[in-house]
Amino acid sequence: MAVIVNMPRLSDTMEEGTVATWLKNVGDKVEEGDILAEIETDKATMEFESFNEGYLLHIGIKEGDTAPVDSLLAIIGDEGEDISAVLSGNVEAPETEEKQETATEENIPVAETSSATIPEGVEVVKMPRLSDTMEEGTVATWLKNVGDKVEEGDILAEIETDKATMEFESFYSGTLLYVGIKEGESSPVDEVLAIIGPEGTDINVVLSASSAPVAQAVSEVSKQETKKEEKASPIEVVSTDGKRVFASPLAKKIAADKGVNLADVTGSGDNGRIVKKDVENFKPSTASTSSNTATQKETAPDAKTQPAIYAPVGEEGFEDVKNSSMRKVIAKVLGKSKFTAPHFYLTIEVDMDNAKASRVQINSLPDTKISFNDMVLKACAMALRKHPQVNTTWNDDATRYNKHIHIGVAVSVDEGLVVPVVKFADQMSLTTIGASVKDLAGKARSKKIAPAEMEGSTFTVSNLGMFGILEFTSIINQPNSAILSVGAIVEKPVVKNGEIVVGNTMKLTLACDHRTVDGAVGAQFLQTLRSYIENPVTMLA
Repeated sequence: MAVIVNMPRLSDTMEEGTVATWLKNVGDKVEEGDILAEIETDKATMEFESFNEGYLLHIGIKEGDTAPVDSLLAIIGDEGEDISAVLSGNVEAPETEEKQETATEENIPVAETSSATIPEGVEVVKMPRLSDTMEEGTVATWLKNVGDKVEEGDILAEIETDKATMEFESFYSGTLLYVGIKEGESSPVDEVLAIIGPEGTDINVVLSASSAPVAQAVSEVSKQETKKEEKASPIEVVSTDGKRVFASPLAKKIAADKGVNLADVTGSGDNGRIVKKDVENFKPSTASTSSNTATQKETAPDAKTQPAIYAPVGEEGFEDVKNSSMRKVIAKVLGKSKFTAPHFYLTIEVDMDNAKASRVQINSLPDTKISFNDMVLKACAMALRKHPQVNTTWNDDATRYNKHIHIGVAVSVDEGLVVPVVKFADQMSLTTIGASVKDLAGKARSKKIAPAEMEGSTFTVSNLGMFGILEFTSIINQPNSAILSVGAIVEKPVVKNGEIVVGNTMKLTLACDHRTVDGAVGAQFLQTLRSYIENPVTMLA
């Protein structure tokens, strides 16, 4: 009997998915546990396995296409089984669409459809939805040029999404005939990104067949290409010999901040591409400096005839750098939190003398390494167990008391900020927390972190102490009710037993959502937190 397989929800934030690759074809035998397809979610490409046995009778979402969760993905049943009743009863639109395609191919004369039919073997590649919150994408770098040969699996371009800059691979083979979105330009999802097909294909026919409005827009762009190329582009760099300089988006940003001309930088990346370290290690040539100095001397006024006037000389300027998708989402999410959740802040100062001594003893053990941040995470987990009001989530109709304790750890990455989650932190030892945080932070910075590892936090910790920040406040990471800001450990005079002595202190600031956490509740939580941190032995039990 035929079984309908729907687009799965592979993460709690996933609203739609993109079929990256089908690993089974229609007619193939499917065993329970076989991988049916690779599906792109909001944060990663994940394998989707079959929970049924039979034959793959129908594919509802083609490779590269995106569909909402619970849309018809496939049908599995007995070999040769008639599924027309299943299709008509569940997905009439795809069936109708297939019949229309057949009619177009077989019954309509070529003369009538030539102006509206995409030539055989030609594929129109659209801007992919690489994240559930992605509404538009920015082409950071094209790794193929018009005219280049493209094989299935080749990386076409690097596309900036709301979470990261991701490589976008081709699902087709052929020649790159057309690029619809240039480097540095942004475009909504599903806009024409590129066209791949046989060499020599008439692009105008393809564009008019895929979308008349798009074709018209592209036609106008084509007419203005020469004028655009003559104008200086904020993201394209041209060297003195007229050749284009290739650089990563991060390298361009750093160069703009430091006032470095990318045309003078030698790239160490693939095909001479300039990357971050090339700009950071670049040292200006002394020749150009000497030349400028000589010119200034030649044009300087005679000191005997005119008074010496020293005034700064320069040219005002600026550069507008487009916001990345990640920065837009950070602005949207944190703006919503700040403007909807009534924040208030509580700060305490913690004696860190015992914590410093305990850390030295713990780290002297073989194969053991913990940080002060690990101590803070463990103390927070234990304090949350005693103060469940802080481990809550606000909903309009009810306040959710989370029975589990999952602590998010803010991690800075090149593109912005991500929050990996240490799950069931109250059940972990200090050393286990330390190893977990190190592993998650490493995955986040290398863009290999799984979606599930960034979901489900009930409380968040943000630490800027390693940067020398003494005290700061954070915006609550919703749907959490609170976030702890950790400052630097400072050596300073303190009063102990009525005497002024040298001590070590650290400031902690708790940002609370007043809808769920009142001032007294937050204060009591901080008192418990202080008792754990000031007496680390209590966290070893």
